[in-house]
Amino acid sequence: MPARKMRVELQDSDGNRYTIAFEGQITRDKALRLLDLVELLGGVPSEGPTLNSAASLPNRVLSRLEKVQLVIQKSFPLIWFSSKDIQSVYEQELKEPVSLSTVSTYLSRMTTKGLLLRTGTGNNLKYKSASNIPQAVIRQTIK
Repeated sequence: MPARKMRVELQDSDGNRYTIAFEGQITRDKALRLLDLVELLGGVPSEGPTLNSAASLPNRVLSRLEKVQLVIQKSFPLIWFSSKDIQSVYEQELKEPVSLSTVSTYLSRMTTKGLLLRTGTGNNLKYKSASNIPQAVIRQTIK
């Protein structure tokens, strides 16, 4: 397997610029740890509820769309996934059924809104988060 490179550049609120480079065997876990570091430096703002905090919101019931978004944020922040992947994780994590057509509809709407990237055709559609991370640029190159 060829060596891969990942470089993260960010600028904090004081105007300081950080560049973090990683080269070698990049796994999902290592990439998530790198993004955790970026968040600690203030490059990624905290967003709304997470799957873990969703259970602690007694006054607010999340919609299915919000639950699908949380599944994507938690389980597929950096990688390509299919509607079947989302359905499976949704049902495992939230312990409630969701139809494949419902998941596909939500993914299509999120793609239209620019929240997701889509590739493939027909039954082979794959999606990836297109979240624009403010103040941070992530580049991955194959060497």
